[in-house]
Amino acid sequence: MGVAPSAERSLWTAVEPLHAVAYFVPSAAAVLKDIGLKGYWMGYFAGRFAPLGPVPPGPVTAMAYSFPPATVARALPDAWTYATPEAALAARISGAAAALRAALPPQRHADLAALAPLLWDAVEGCRFDGRPLAAGWAAVDRPADPAESVWLAATVLREHRGDGHNAACLTAGLSGLEAVITHVAAGLISRELVAPRRWADDDWAAAEARLRDRGLLDTAGRLTDAGLALRRDVEDQTDRLAAAPAERLGAAGMQQLSDLAAPLARALIDAKAIPVPNPVGVGRL
Repeated sequence: MGVAPSAERSLWTAVEPLHAVAYFVPSAAAVLKDIGLKGYWMGYFAGRFAPLGPVPPGPVTAMAYSFPPATVARALPDAWTYATPEAALAARISGAAAALRAALPPQRHADLAALAPLLWDAVEGCRFDGRPLAAGWAAVDRPADPAESVWLAATVLREHRGDGHNAACLTAGLSGLEAVITHVAAGLISRELVAPRRWADDDWAAAEARLRDRGLLDTAGRLTDAGLALRRDVEDQTDRLAAAPAERLGAAGMQQLSDLAAPLARALIDAKAIPVPNPVGVGRL
């Protein structure tokens, strides 16, 4: 028996904050700086793509999808001269897990041990065809530490969804920047939130012009009816491509996962470990 159509998105909203501490908690970034990586973005790209080895900027730009090539090129391949992928991977996992433990109330720590096997059961439902980043994280050895285990499983699930989202945007004919602009135009995030990614104003304006030419954006920068329909299609297709983990768990498993993960997600947001609003677009459950 299948699960409710909203299950895929419910899984993301419950699990994404568990992963996102890696980006928003300063101590998680500090661990990457401690191994020699210079600046936030070098740590971000080295930490996020470490399971794939010393990958150069071109493939990372393709997989990250919503980042300017120049921003990626400022971080890679230089990052690999300061730290090996193995060191970056270990620092990312340990730093994110420590941030997770620190941000959660002590009485919630036992929930991590209960949640980990459920998340890994969901991972068992994933297919990794055409999902290079998710496949890379899925190949990482599963840690014994509950916080590390939860963070790693949550990462596999979010990158599985993210790789599928990129495919949905590509199928809709959206470049990475056009996808970002439609996200902003839909009111889901603000341009200010993605400003640190350093998209050039000329590139932004050219992408807006292309979207207007397609009838997706009006002269005020809002989505037209056609643009809203396309954006809905992208999100619906993202959900369909992310359905396998929820289907693996079934309705009862999803309820059990939600009962454990949702309070943790709320606690992280209430503790300001995850700011709202944020460029990821996740909010408080």
